[in-house]
Order: sequence, then structure tokens, then C-alpha cells
Amino acid sequence: MSVLTDVSTAPAREAGARPGDHVIVLFGATGDLARRELLPGLFQLARAGLLPPRYRIVGTARSPHGDEEFRRIARDAVAEFGQTPPEGEAWRDFAGTLTFAAAEPAHPQPLMDAVSGAERAVGGTPRRLFHLAVPPSGFEATVRMLGATGLAEHGRIIVEKPFGTDLASARALNTAIHEVFDESDVFRIDHFLGKESVDNILAFRFANGLFEPIWNRNHISHVQIDVPETIGIEGRAAFFEGTGTYRDMIVTHLLQVLGFVAMEPPTTLAAKPIRDETSKVFAAMAPLDVRDVVRGQYQGYRDEAGIAPDSQTETFVAARVEVENWRWSGVPFFLRSGKSMAQRRQAVTIAFREPPMRMFPLSSDTAPRPTNKLVIDFADPGWIAAHFLAKEPGATMRLGEAAMTFRYADSFCNRRSLAGYERLILDAMLGDQSLFTRSDGIERLWEISAPLLSDPPPVQPYPAGSWGPDAALKLIAPHHWFLPDDH
Repeated sequence: MSVLTDVSTAPAREAGARPGDHVIVLFGATGDLARRELLPGLFQLARAGLLPPRYRIVGTARSPHGDEEFRRIARDAVAEFGQTPPEGEAWRDFAGTLTFAAAEPAHPQPLMDAVSGAERAVGGTPRRLFHLAVPPSGFEATVRMLGATGLAEHGRIIVEKPFGTDLASARALNTAIHEVFDESDVFRIDHFLGKESVDNILAFRFANGLFEPIWNRNHISHVQIDVPETIGIEGRAAFFEGTGTYRDMIVTHLLQVLGFVAMEPPTTLAAKPIRDETSKVFAAMAPLDVRDVVRGQYQGYRDEAGIAPDSQTETFVAARVEVENWRWSGVPFFLRSGKSMAQRRQAVTIAFREPPMRMFPLSSDTAPRPTNKLVIDFADPGWIAAHFLAKEPGATMRLGEAAMTFRYADSFCNRRSLAGYERLILDAMLGDQSLFTRSDGIERLWEISAPLLSDPPPVQPYPAGSWGPDAALKLIAPHHWFLPDDH
């Protein structure tokens, strides 16, 4: 199989295309991800008329369930996590496409029979789409089973995060996948990249002559990508203890967003030019210096069920990343994410350089705060705010902070919006890889992570509900972490 085959046609979504007939196979169909995201997302796509004219969905897991029981599981999932209730003709039509087959790599026959039955129901030669919503330890065995049984033929595969745990495991997983699937049929999913507001970074930069000329080291002081979470590990000790925040969030999400923020203009919006440019950003990243990384662990983490009493797994990471190319040389990118923190946010902050001379006096409230910044909030539905200085009313020339804000919810019809997973599942059916990571890109991110993974600094405790260890404040100095609600 070709490792770096890529599609170069214009994005199918741009032409308003609808996917051809499909059989969609959900591995881990009764798990938490399927319940919270995949089943509600597929129903939303069906209601919006974005699924193929003819399709079937085959759920599979190790636990045996009948078709009706799986439909009940799906109905409960949509009722709890979906945008609209599972009722009426829309739900009846969707539920009628659901079947279930208990299967595991060593015993694939029930799944093979279920896929064959689904294809007969659809008719013709539908595409197969496999979504691996299973623990990473099961990826390789599942892929090999798809190859050995012939199910992979005429198929595409969506692989969940984390894609490997280091460079060696990522390479091994890529090798195993490429033995069965061509790279053009592999979709390494990061639901952050499916968000409307992340995709809007491309439009914001490259469709507006106002911003692109200042998007470089001459005008930008530093960049922050901040994704704090207020939740803890939510009972996922087995997963989190073997993963940690760096593998779970930084490699998988924040560095991917950095690629969109820092990329050069692609020649077109097709998959290959976009992924070429993000891969160039990853190639220009310097290996992480462990002195530029702060690892933290919230107090009480070791009391969670299933956590070792001497665990060194980090629940917080702050890191300084350098992109060593012409556009970004000397501009630090500061990344921060953690569990049990004071706020939940998903924000990119572009901090512009201060004027060389301060001509105007500032108000006492404004003086300690940097004010020349652009904030992109990429939590759905998202917004963009420009923070600047303006004259306060009165007889004296005194400046205060002001902001101009664009909000998706106030500006466009949100009925057309798709959640991250909905958008990416649709793109995978259309064969559009624009928002999915390529094999060389993910391997490069693990490569620059090697110094940290081989010799991580010890975790520093921080109180739950705080902003993490104090060392994170020193890391970003003389700058300050900024969040819209952090006063």
C-alpha cells in the first residue's frame, strides 16, 4: 500500500455533494464515545439530509446485543446527548437502518454476516466506512481482522485518538494500517479540527486582507492555545493513567490547532495542499525542551479509584513550543491544558507587539494587562474578539480596554452548523481528508515529543479548581496567561 497517497481534488463539501451509498460499521458501538457523540451525530446527519440516499449502520462490540436492544441503546443515547429528541418519522427511518453484530478479531464471522446483510439491504456496491471507537490497544488487531476477512475492500477507516503513545508505536500502527488500507482511505480523527470555529481560522486569515499581513513575527509577540477543563478524569482511570494529559490533549488536539494557526496559505482548499502546509509547520517545530514544560497533577487524583498512590501521570501540561521558520522565528507558542481547573475554555490568543512608545496614560484597571490581542474562542459555536485600547469618555486623554466581538450564534443561522464529529464523519464519507492528520504529520509530532516522553520532569501538585502549578506562570513570563473570563 502507498503510505503518502493523498487526494488533491477540491473539497467535496464545497460543492455540496452528498455521500454515495454506505455501510457504516461502528466498532465500540455501545461505548461512551458512541453514546455521547457518534450515534447522536449520525442521527443529526440523517435529519439534516446529509447521510447517503441509501445506508445501513452496523454496530459491533464484544458484548452480544440484538438489533432491537441496540436500537434502544441508540435511542437512549440520542435522547440524552442529541440535539433533537428521537421521535417521529425521522427517528423511525434512522432506527430502521441500525443492526448489531457481536464480534471480536478472533471471531469475525458474525460481523461479516451483518455487513453482507447490510449491503444486500442497501443494494449495489456501497462504500464501507469503519469507525474504530475502541481502546487504542485494539486498533492493530481490528485492522488486521478487516484485512484478513476482506472487509477492508472498498472501505475507509476512521481511527480515534491517541494515535500511538510515542514515535515507535505510531510508526508500528501506521505500518499495520498501511498493510490493509491506502493512506487516502485513512482518517485519523481529531474532533477539534471539525469545529466550525477552528475551520474559520482559515477563512479569517486567508479571506481577509486585514489580518494576513500582520500574521507573522514582525507583529505578533506570542501565541497562546488554552484548553483548561473543569472536569476530572470522570472514572476513566484505566485510560488516563496510561495516557496522561500530554498524550491525550497536547499531541492530539492543541498541536493540531497550532498547525492551523501557523500554516502558510495553501494553494487551494483541497486536502493535499492543506495537509502539506500543516505538515510543514510540524516539520519546523523544534524538539521540546523539558525545561520548557510544566507537568502538574491535581490534588486528589491519586485518591481516584484505580490510580496508583505514587502515580506520576500528569493531569496538567503547560509547554512552550517554537516553530523555526521564516514566519514564526522567535515567536513562542504557549500551550496549556489540564483537568480540574478553574474554567473550561477553548481559546487561541494572538498577542500583538506593543507600540515602541507609550504616548497615552492608561487607566489603573488597564495598566497591568496587555491589550493588543485577538482571541479566537473555538468552543462551539465560537466567537472572535479583537481587544484594543480606546479613549475613555472625559476631559482627559486616558485609555481603557475595549473589544469588538463576532459571535457565530448572533451572526449566522446555527441550524446549518455541525458538531465536530458530525462534520468529520461526513467528510470521511465524502473522502475529504482536509481536517484529518496525515501519517507523516502524526509521526513528526511524536518525534518532537521524544525528549519529554523519555525524561519527563516530575509532576507538581495543584489544588483542584485552580489554574495549575505556579511554575506555569513562570514559564510564560514576562507575558501572562489570558482567558476571556480571567480577571
